Amino acid sequence: MTEITSPTATIDPYAPGAPASPRHFLNHLNPLAKVGAVLPAMVLLIFVRDLATPLLFFALSYVLLLIGARITPRTAALLFLAVPLGVVMIGFGFSIWVDAGGVDDTAPFLQIGGWTLFTGAVQIGFATALRLAAILALALIGGLTTTGPDLVRASIQQLHVPYRIGYTALAAYRFVPRFGYELNVIRAAHRVRGHGAGGLWGGRGPFARLARGWGYIVPLLAGAIRHAERVALAMDARAFGAHPTRTERHLVPFRTCDTVFIVLFVAASAVVFSLTFPWQL
Repeated sequence: MTEITSPTATIDPYAPGAPASPRHFLNHLNPLAKVGAVLPAMVLLIFVRDLATPLLFFALSYVLLLIGARITPRTAALLFLAVPLGVVMIGFGFSIWVDAGGVDDTAPFLQIGGWTLFTGAVQIGFATALRLAAILALALIGGLTTTGPDLVRASIQQLHVPYRIGYTALAAYRFVPRFGYELNVIRAAHRVRGHGAGGLWGGRGPFARLARGWGYIVPLLAGAIRHAERVALAMDARAFGAHPTRTERHLVPFRTCDTVFIVLFVAASAVVFSLTFPWQL
């Protein structure tokens, strides 16, 4: 009975984890340095149309992640299974949508009956897919090595974002793991009471799961309202927002190594763009 009624433990993505090893230098950089270093390349990649430029940035991002980030099995599955599979699927998907009239002077790549997929269409489709993958890989440099609280603290301390906005947004994001835990508790309570076990929509199958899902909405909404009220009272009891500034318990400094990382990455991006130069003059 304990195995049925106990809710599954939910991991808080904003909870402090084990300290990163010193060789994982990306985890020790300021979050704003990682965002500022990759942002120019991400913006310029929107306007490229070749294959070489996004492929080089894709490889550069992966090298940085493999050297300077802590790779978990879940992260490895994302990097080496999900992303390549997504590139292949998106590449072929965009290839099909390319107007054949503009690429019919290239060699046929695939022919089914009267329909022909030209090599030029495949090139355009995979150029688009690689561009999206390169932008995603650049975003993962900061996304996989930065926690939400550190990004908020750095934005408040270095960018002078009002702390009322920063910490309120962080409190809202922390609702997500709380909702997951509440949903598991509600599901366990329904199972122990035999809710949905019989009737027209009882048992297994997609319709039964949909019918049971409707029963989770009201208690989940009630739990969300109670949790929001408790958070609001706790923030009010601590005089949150009463003063224009506040002291910080955890400092996220912007050090020399952060500046060096930005300069080196921007220089590497400039070298890649100068080698490929994907724009027509």
